[in-house]
This record gives sequence, C-alpha cells and structure tokens, in this order.
Amino acid sequence: MVGLGAAAYTGWVLEVVLATGVDPVQTYVSELAAQDQPLGGVFRATDFAAGLLVFLGGLLALLRLLRGAEARRPWTLAGWGGVTLFGAATAADAWLPLSCRPTADPVCAARETAGLVPATHQAHAVSSSLAMAGALAGIVALTLAARRYGRLAPLARYGPVLVGLELLATAWTLTAISLFTAGHGTWALGAGQRLQVLLVALWLGLLAYSVHMERRL
Repeated sequence: MVGLGAAAYTGWVLEVVLATGVDPVQTYVSELAAQDQPLGGVFRATDFAAGLLVFLGGLLALLRLLRGAEARRPWTLAGWGGVTLFGAATAADAWLPLSCRPTADPVCAARETAGLVPATHQAHAVSSSLAMAGALAGIVALTLAARRYGRLAPLARYGPVLVGLELLATAWTLTAISLFTAGHGTWALGAGQRLQVLLVALWLGLLAYSVHMERRL
C-alpha cells in the first residue's frame, strides 16, 4: 500500500501535461487543488488516495511491530509512526483545500493576510505542516533504524542520500515561505516544494521496495 501511495503522491506531476495555469516554479503544490481551479478535484483526489494508502500501510506496519520483537526498537516505531501521521495528514489536506491561490493572486493574498479567507486556509496550513513533520520523522527514523538494526538493505544503502536531499529541500521551502510571508517574493517556492514532495515520494517508494525485498528472503 505504501508503494501505491508513493505513486499517487506524485499526482501533481500531471501539471506537466494538463493546462493548470499554475506556475510550478513560484506556486504552492497545494494551489493545484484550490477550489477555484477547474482541475482542483483531480489533484485533491490523488492527494486523498496517496494519504489513505500510506496511512493504512503505516498503520498495518505499526500493528505488526507491536505484536513482534521489534516493538522494542524505538527508531522503527517512531519511523512508522511518522509515516502513519504523514498519511493521515495528507488525506486530511484533500478535504481542506485552499479557496484561491495566494502566491499567484494578489487579491487572494491580501484576503488571506486580512483573515478574510475560509477557515480551511488555516486548517490546511496545520494539516500540511503535520504531514511534512510526519514525513521527516519517518524518513529520518526509519533510515536510521535500517542502518542501526541491519534491516531493509536498500533503504539502509540509499536512504541517507535521500535524507540529506530532503533536509536541504525542506530548508529551501521553509526559507522561501518565510520570505513570501514577509512580502519579499516567492523565491522559487514552488520549485523547492515540488522537490521536497518528490523526494518524499521517492523515499516512500524505496521503503516499500525494501520491505518487499526483505519479505522475499
């Protein structure tokens, strides 16, 4: 399920072939799913599918861990807990869309600053933050667990590279968001965030592959 969720989490790549009218370099990924976008429903559907699949996969993994000897391995538990949180928060994101595009529409940005947008804007910010916090926790903890406990060989080998890249992409995205919020432009916010979510999807795919390969042994 986690592998399928990883694939669905790349649904935003459809903007390459669909006429979304959204600038991928400067805008939030979530603006593709805004309520005022004609194709917003497509991207909300892929986000919900991704979140639900990863949530279920993470929850099943946690239940298996709690029944086995690995329940005493805190990094493994923390990692799968992060993955599960990421899935739940991502699914919630799909039900809490933005009403408009603050990075592309000055009127929307002004309304958001003045607190005149629907409460879903604030709720979306919370769920998005929780999703990324869960993703980072899962990425770091499970990669560390794979190396520390000698499990999930592909993740142990390639995971550290993805961890480093993800942390850099996250720093880029957070810096760009801070500058945008302060009124200093977007600073390629969209490119940074797209790299950030792409790396999460790649890591989830690597995790799913690693689990599959280990079960075959």
